[in-house]
Amino acid sequence: MRDAASQTHLPAAPGIGYKPQHFTAIMQDTGRVAWLEIHAENYMGDGGRPLAQLRHLAEKFPISVHGVGLSIGGEAPLDPDHLARLKHLVGWLNPASFSEHLAWSTHDSHFYNDLLPLPYTDASLQRICDHIDQLQDTIARPMLLENPSSYLAFAESTWSEPDFLAEIARRTGCGLLLDVNNVFVSATNLGFSPQGYIDAFALAHVGEIHLGGHDTDADEHGRPLLIDSHGREIANPVWALLDYTLARSGPRPVLVEWDNDVPDWPVLEAEAARAAAALERIPA
Repeated sequence: MRDAASQTHLPAAPGIGYKPQHFTAIMQDTGRVAWLEIHAENYMGDGGRPLAQLRHLAEKFPISVHGVGLSIGGEAPLDPDHLARLKHLVGWLNPASFSEHLAWSTHDSHFYNDLLPLPYTDASLQRICDHIDQLQDTIARPMLLENPSSYLAFAESTWSEPDFLAEIARRTGCGLLLDVNNVFVSATNLGFSPQGYIDAFALAHVGEIHLGGHDTDADEHGRPLLIDSHGREIANPVWALLDYTLARSGPRPVLVEWDNDVPDWPVLEAEAARAAAALERIPA
């Protein structure tokens, strides 16, 4: 069993999801940003400007690698070619943290450009634990598993999501990545208390906290439907939920995600400054 306490050496400070258009601004003035996240699949090539820039950034910042294509929740075995490329990236970069999603995105030979939900059953629990064991053995380090944003619930689920994640962490030694925006989105869409979810979450296993923007829509009955878009500023209720979470977890690395309609660097740095202020309100 791996030691989940060793999962990450990121500072309990704000991070930003890195975008290449911000490279020059980041190198000139980091503001309150203390670490960066990259998406693994963007850096699995053999060379070129992206890897050259990443090497420069890694000299200046702790780096968190976030995977989006492993399909840990899928029924099929993990793709050995994808695992090999990931092992190579993690090997030379030696990131402070690696994370992936509690979701699936592959079926047979098809890849879906989305992170799809799965039922929380004993069978899916065992399959996910097997996949995480394989991944952690491959990259020779514990990973963090992220809670999803949900738009539906499965009738066959026999576990609550917080208990399901806690059991995965217990069986595999992985850590957890708590996406507070995902909690707020899921709570609104499925009608549960986001604070109650946080109260039930295994906060001792949390190695990162994520924040992002969401879009507001409505379902066919006119009820609010939130979409985890990562395409706008973080909503005030999500900031309030971060405060609620940090008061219970203590300081953690906090990432601001903004992946679509990406703004100029000062806008992102201002979001990071707001995360820094939230962390400063929590006793160390």
